[in-house]
Amino acid sequence: MRTPRRLIAGLFVLPLLSGCFASSGDDSSASSGSGDGARLRVALPFAPTENYSPYGQDAMLLSRLGVIEGLTKLDANGTAVPALAESWSSENGGRSWLFTLRDATFQDGEAVTAKAVAAALTAAGKADPAPSALAGVKLTAAAEDDRRVRVSTAEADPVLPLRLSNPSLAVFAPKAYAKKGTVNVEGTATGPFALTRIDGDTAATLDRFDDYWGGRAQAPGVTARFVSDGTARANALRTGDVDIAESLPVAQVASLDKDDVHEVDTARNTSLYLNTRSGAFTDPGLRAAAREAIDPSVIAKGAYEGYAVPARGLFGPALTWAAGKRVEPTGRARATGPDGERITLATYSDRPELPEAAQMLQQQLRKAGFEVKLEVRTYARLEGDLLDGTFDAAVFSRNMMLDTGDPVTVLASDYTCEGSNNLSFLCDRKVDKLVAAAQAESDTAERQDAAMKAEAAVLGTDAVIPLVHLKLVAGIATSVRGALPDPYERTLIGTGTRR
Repeated sequence: MRTPRRLIAGLFVLPLLSGCFASSGDDSSASSGSGDGARLRVALPFAPTENYSPYGQDAMLLSRLGVIEGLTKLDANGTAVPALAESWSSENGGRSWLFTLRDATFQDGEAVTAKAVAAALTAAGKADPAPSALAGVKLTAAAEDDRRVRVSTAEADPVLPLRLSNPSLAVFAPKAYAKKGTVNVEGTATGPFALTRIDGDTAATLDRFDDYWGGRAQAPGVTARFVSDGTARANALRTGDVDIAESLPVAQVASLDKDDVHEVDTARNTSLYLNTRSGAFTDPGLRAAAREAIDPSVIAKGAYEGYAVPARGLFGPALTWAAGKRVEPTGRARATGPDGERITLATYSDRPELPEAAQMLQQQLRKAGFEVKLEVRTYARLEGDLLDGTFDAAVFSRNMMLDTGDPVTVLASDYTCEGSNNLSFLCDRKVDKLVAAAQAESDTAERQDAAMKAEAAVLGTDAVIPLVHLKLVAGIATSVRGALPDPYERTLIGTGTRR
């Protein structure tokens, strides 16, 4: 089984010093032109970890800040809708798709052409490690003419338009690829805001791109600062030092003006992943014992203070179709007594609710007879050991629709033998067979039905124990209009965002 090389949870950063929101020349909130609003000041919890490479998690950050876009994007229902492509059609039994481009311009002034788009997608396909949206997919792209690009896959891919909505498959100007294997995203994307200055992993400056195809943004720019300390983000919003503070800790909500707090149901879960490759939880009976010991309602009420609901499966209430299609797991192993079995439970502190959730799990598992050592680090210090399978169990937060908006894709990446994001190291023939069957479905409803059958098979292994479905709690000052928090965590700032 292939070991996962990079996880999909998010971006992480060391805490910044106090005073990080003090204005400087580039950070001014003053207008920058007649009729303009003020610059937006944003505090984000996770910093770039890969020098803004679009092929990893930094792409999600660039997407939320309105810097990048691809051929398609997701609407509120998780459907692929036009972005740089204004239309598309399927050919050759789903193995080829023809995308017609809109009239658009790169931030460096060059026209968006089919040749440039094909080169960008080809570069993404050759990236190592491959973007999560391309896990298990061989993609080729070629210009049909100036405005049409043909994207082909080795096997029929009925969800290719969804796949191409992933920010890791954003399109950049040809000069962005001048250095082999890397992408220079400064001033080379197509979104309403151009990245113009990078201050390491602490801050970034974005200026409006006036020639954006979707219309001129109402804000002249954005100053983004990366602050892992949730209390610091909340304080900055409270004191007026920032206009938007993303992902507020639930413990801080009561101290804020209620009009500044915005809740959105998300496709994000917190789950307990059990290492099925080595250690105690290679035993299905001990995995079953762990599942039976855990009460998710305690975690929803305690660690998340009601800003989460107990999980019913991998796909939560933000996906309105899931509840009516859910299949109960069968064939679960019978629980065996832990008898003092020693396990190490790990999580990361960058999401402040996770350590508290892990402590509650530690208590519940101890009560069931496990000896539990708790390991809490920042994600940057945890990731290597997590990917190597050092721990017996991990509490991890995962947006189930982040990769493509397709439930089958996330099942394939997270729970199959060759999955690129398989944190439980699960390799189960039944699961693989059901996921493969779901991947072959092109009809949306039938694909969802097949996904829920595969979900039941995954849950039947007890390799993952879903705990809670999360709400996104964002701090948005009342002076701000048009912010775009969404269930898929891909958008935040758009052309209509202003203050």
